[in-house]
Amino acid sequence: MEPIIHGVLLAFGLILPLGVQNVFVFTQGVTQPSLFRALPAVVTAAICDTVLIVLAILGLSIIVLQFEWLRIILLVAGILFLLYMGKVIWSSKSMNTLGKEALPLKKQIVFALSVSILNPHALLDTIGVIGTSAVKYSGQQLLFFTIACVFISWIWFLGLAVLGATLKKINIRSQLFVLFNKCSAIFIWGTAIYLLISLLPA
Repeated sequence: MEPIIHGVLLAFGLILPLGVQNVFVFTQGVTQPSLFRALPAVVTAAICDTVLIVLAILGLSIIVLQFEWLRIILLVAGILFLLYMGKVIWSSKSMNTLGKEALPLKKQIVFALSVSILNPHALLDTIGVIGTSAVKYSGQQLLFFTIACVFISWIWFLGLAVLGATLKKINIRSQLFVLFNKCSAIFIWGTAIYLLISLLPA
């Protein structure tokens, strides 16, 4: 039972903060004509998280944490990506950060891949936190820990899309969505600044 509870709490703690990945999945729930049409973004984001979690638990965290230059490359790439996405989201006049029309399937998948794989928090938190936490488990306990982390990821992304679709149906004022974009952009820029500070020598 302990590894399941540990995995659930850890996954929630990492996935809960507002970020590009969460914002994108939520906006697909809002902008797509139906919840079903938003599923490509949900499934892609969840699969990316699943792959990262499994790789981290299998030992990728040990490799990344051993090579400082690799960690720096991941951080720099992530900072540049966050700065760009913050600009895109800040400039958006609606909840759809890539235009006025709902994204087609291929664009949903490609963008969900980019915000998942190029997201430094998704990479470093998964590798640094979940990967290192998994070290204390083995055998069946490790399996339960992994399943708990993956399960929370899938439920969370589906819940975001459902929330977006629900808010659209009750006609939330568009000004609130624009305000949400502004707050999201500020948070994302703040994350980029935080990561940049972490690169500076102590």
